[in-house]
Amino acid sequence: NGTPEARIANEIRDNLIFAFTGGSGQTSPRYKLTMNISASSQSVIVDITTARTDMEIQGIDATYTLTEISTGKIVVTGRAFGRASYDIPGQEQRFARQRGQRDAENRSSSIVADQIKSRLASYFVSGS
Repeated sequence: NGTPEARIANEIRDNLIFAFTGGSGQTSPRYKLTMNISASSQSVIVDITTARTDMEIQGIDATYTLTEISTGKIVVTGRAFGRASYDIPGQEQRFARQRGQRDAENRSSSIVADQIKSRLASYFVSGS
């Protein structure tokens, strides 16, 4: 709904759809995946003379539940997380921090999607 978390959730969703379908058309769903995410940013390196942040880590934590639609039974629950760092080049480049943060969010989203994909693939192969 226009929030940074909604954009990140959509990025994870798009990565998962592509991972499972390859971008082709989908069949009728048998499962429903529900996710809750939270994003965080942490300053890692601070310039001691200016007290400005030089590097930050963008983090995404996600909890997810896979539910079988026909029975309503929860078959998989789990947690995934992704972290990515980005540099802040200084005050001269006003938009570099925003772009760096967006790129770090995208990289973290990809990490989270890969973790979820691996866990769901494990369930579909082994049934547990």
